[in-house]
Amino acid sequence: MEMAMRRRRPARAGMSGRRLLAAQAALVGSLAVAVFVKEFPGIVRELRIYRMTGGLRAGHRYP
Repeated sequence: MEMAMRRRRPARAGMSGRRLLAAQAALVGSLAVAVFVKEFPGIVRELRIYRMTGGLRAGHRYP
């Protein structure tokens, strides 16, 4: 009976590894979304310029 009592692990305070990993993933994901939202107008502008210059069909007409 005494051996069984000694083998028990004490309850740990704090976050488990999975919860910490999920929190970090949520933080990184929200940061990526924030950067994408901030850069979206520039990406749209670059795509419009790319389409105006002919895209892949332009060949070597533009440097």
